[in-house]
Amino acid sequence: MKKKDFITLIMSTVGGILFALGMCMALLPEWGAMMPGIVIGVIGAVVLLAMILVRRKMDGKPAIVFNGKAIGTTLLGVCGAIVLGVGMCMTMVWNMMIPGIVVGIVGIVALLSLIPVIKGLK
Repeated sequence: MKKKDFITLIMSTVGGILFALGMCMALLPEWGAMMPGIVIGVIGAVVLLAMILVRRKMDGKPAIVFNGKAIGTTLLGVCGAIVLGVGMCMTMVWNMMIPGIVVGIVGIVALLSLIPVIKGLK
């Protein structure tokens, strides 16, 4: 395993666990830990963002690339994740099963469309 792959593995694991734990703490009222959960979630998100910058630096690429494709791809990913999350909320929280499933599938399709957008079709 290359050094950059190992560092990416460690940072993404730590960041993902902190983010997930923070979201559980913030969103489960039974735990009663809203503010500490937000803090831990933000720390996890910062670790994940730092992982991206470190990985790009180790690959010898610029830290952030601002062009139309990068911005569009990011917006597509964010919108797809939000639509998928709304579908999940409709199904599990708002008790709207069929519409929630349809909205969730639209979000999944949007996220799956990222593959040909990023990798291209051959």
